[in-house]
Amino acid sequence: MPENNLTGVKEFFLLGFKGSENVRMFLFCLLLMVYNVTISGNLLIITLVSTSKNLHTPMYFFISQLSITDILLSTDIVPNLLHILLNNGTIITFIGCMAQLYFFCIAEASESLLLTVMSYDRYVAICKPLHYVSIMTGTLCVKLVITFWLLSFLILFIYILNISSGLKFCGSNIIDHLFCDLVPLQDIACSDTFPIKLQIYLLSIPLVGIPSLIIIISYINIVRAVLQIQSNVSRQKAFSTCSSHLTVVLVFYMSLLSVYTVPKSGETSNINKFLSLLYTVFTPLINPIIYSFRNRDIKKAIQEIIPKYL
Repeated sequence: MPENNLTGVKEFFLLGFKGSENVRMFLFCLLLMVYNVTISGNLLIITLVSTSKNLHTPMYFFISQLSITDILLSTDIVPNLLHILLNNGTIITFIGCMAQLYFFCIAEASESLLLTVMSYDRYVAICKPLHYVSIMTGTLCVKLVITFWLLSFLILFIYILNISSGLKFCGSNIIDHLFCDLVPLQDIACSDTFPIKLQIYLLSIPLVGIPSLIIIISYINIVRAVLQIQSNVSRQKAFSTCSSHLTVVLVFYMSLLSVYTVPKSGETSNINKFLSLLYTVFTPLINPIIYSFRNRDIKKAIQEIIPKYL
């Protein structure tokens, strides 16, 4: 374990999970399996959307982008976590820590913005079906995706630069967490963290607050429109088109809230680590399962593509 540097910390020591070797080996095997399934499942969706003409629609285009964010998030967190489990902790440089935090934030911000765009897509499809094709054009979808990716990369790059220069580490360099998250970094910082916390709140408005509000408003209008449908069959069909997206939204936001509202110290340390696993490791696994098992078009595309490679 590296020693503390009183003049400035140049590297950190990630503790990971505290437990016996058997427990760590079990988690290693579990997370390795989950990671492989996650990457395979999301790559499958990206391939299906790219090759199947039946899936060349705005909704599936956005789903493929969601798969990209899932791959980015999993690849940013899991490989290093597997190394931590094998070695009962690991050293990560300051730059490496900031890079991991940067791509983690990009994945989370991009998914939040993407889920917002997808909710608007469902709103237009149900509330304005006659104008759907003219509103949700291919050009608009591409522009929306490019915009939220660029916003995420640029805004968060400036944000991470502020963190790297604003937080000073002159004492402990031990991070009692699974990866370089902002909260455990603030816990070991010896400088004033108020400016960084203020930036977090300000940044959460356009990346989390406003998207959440748009999603809520979209679904209020969707529910109103669906309840006005006279036919029970048509009503159920309309709800079914939103069920997968709404499930992903709930999993995403509830997992984030569970992590950042539970106390971060004392006996709840391991609880927070397991909650962190929920949205960094298991949510990217759940998303493709929700969209593939609950979607007839995806199932049909899988049935069409399998014979081509057999």
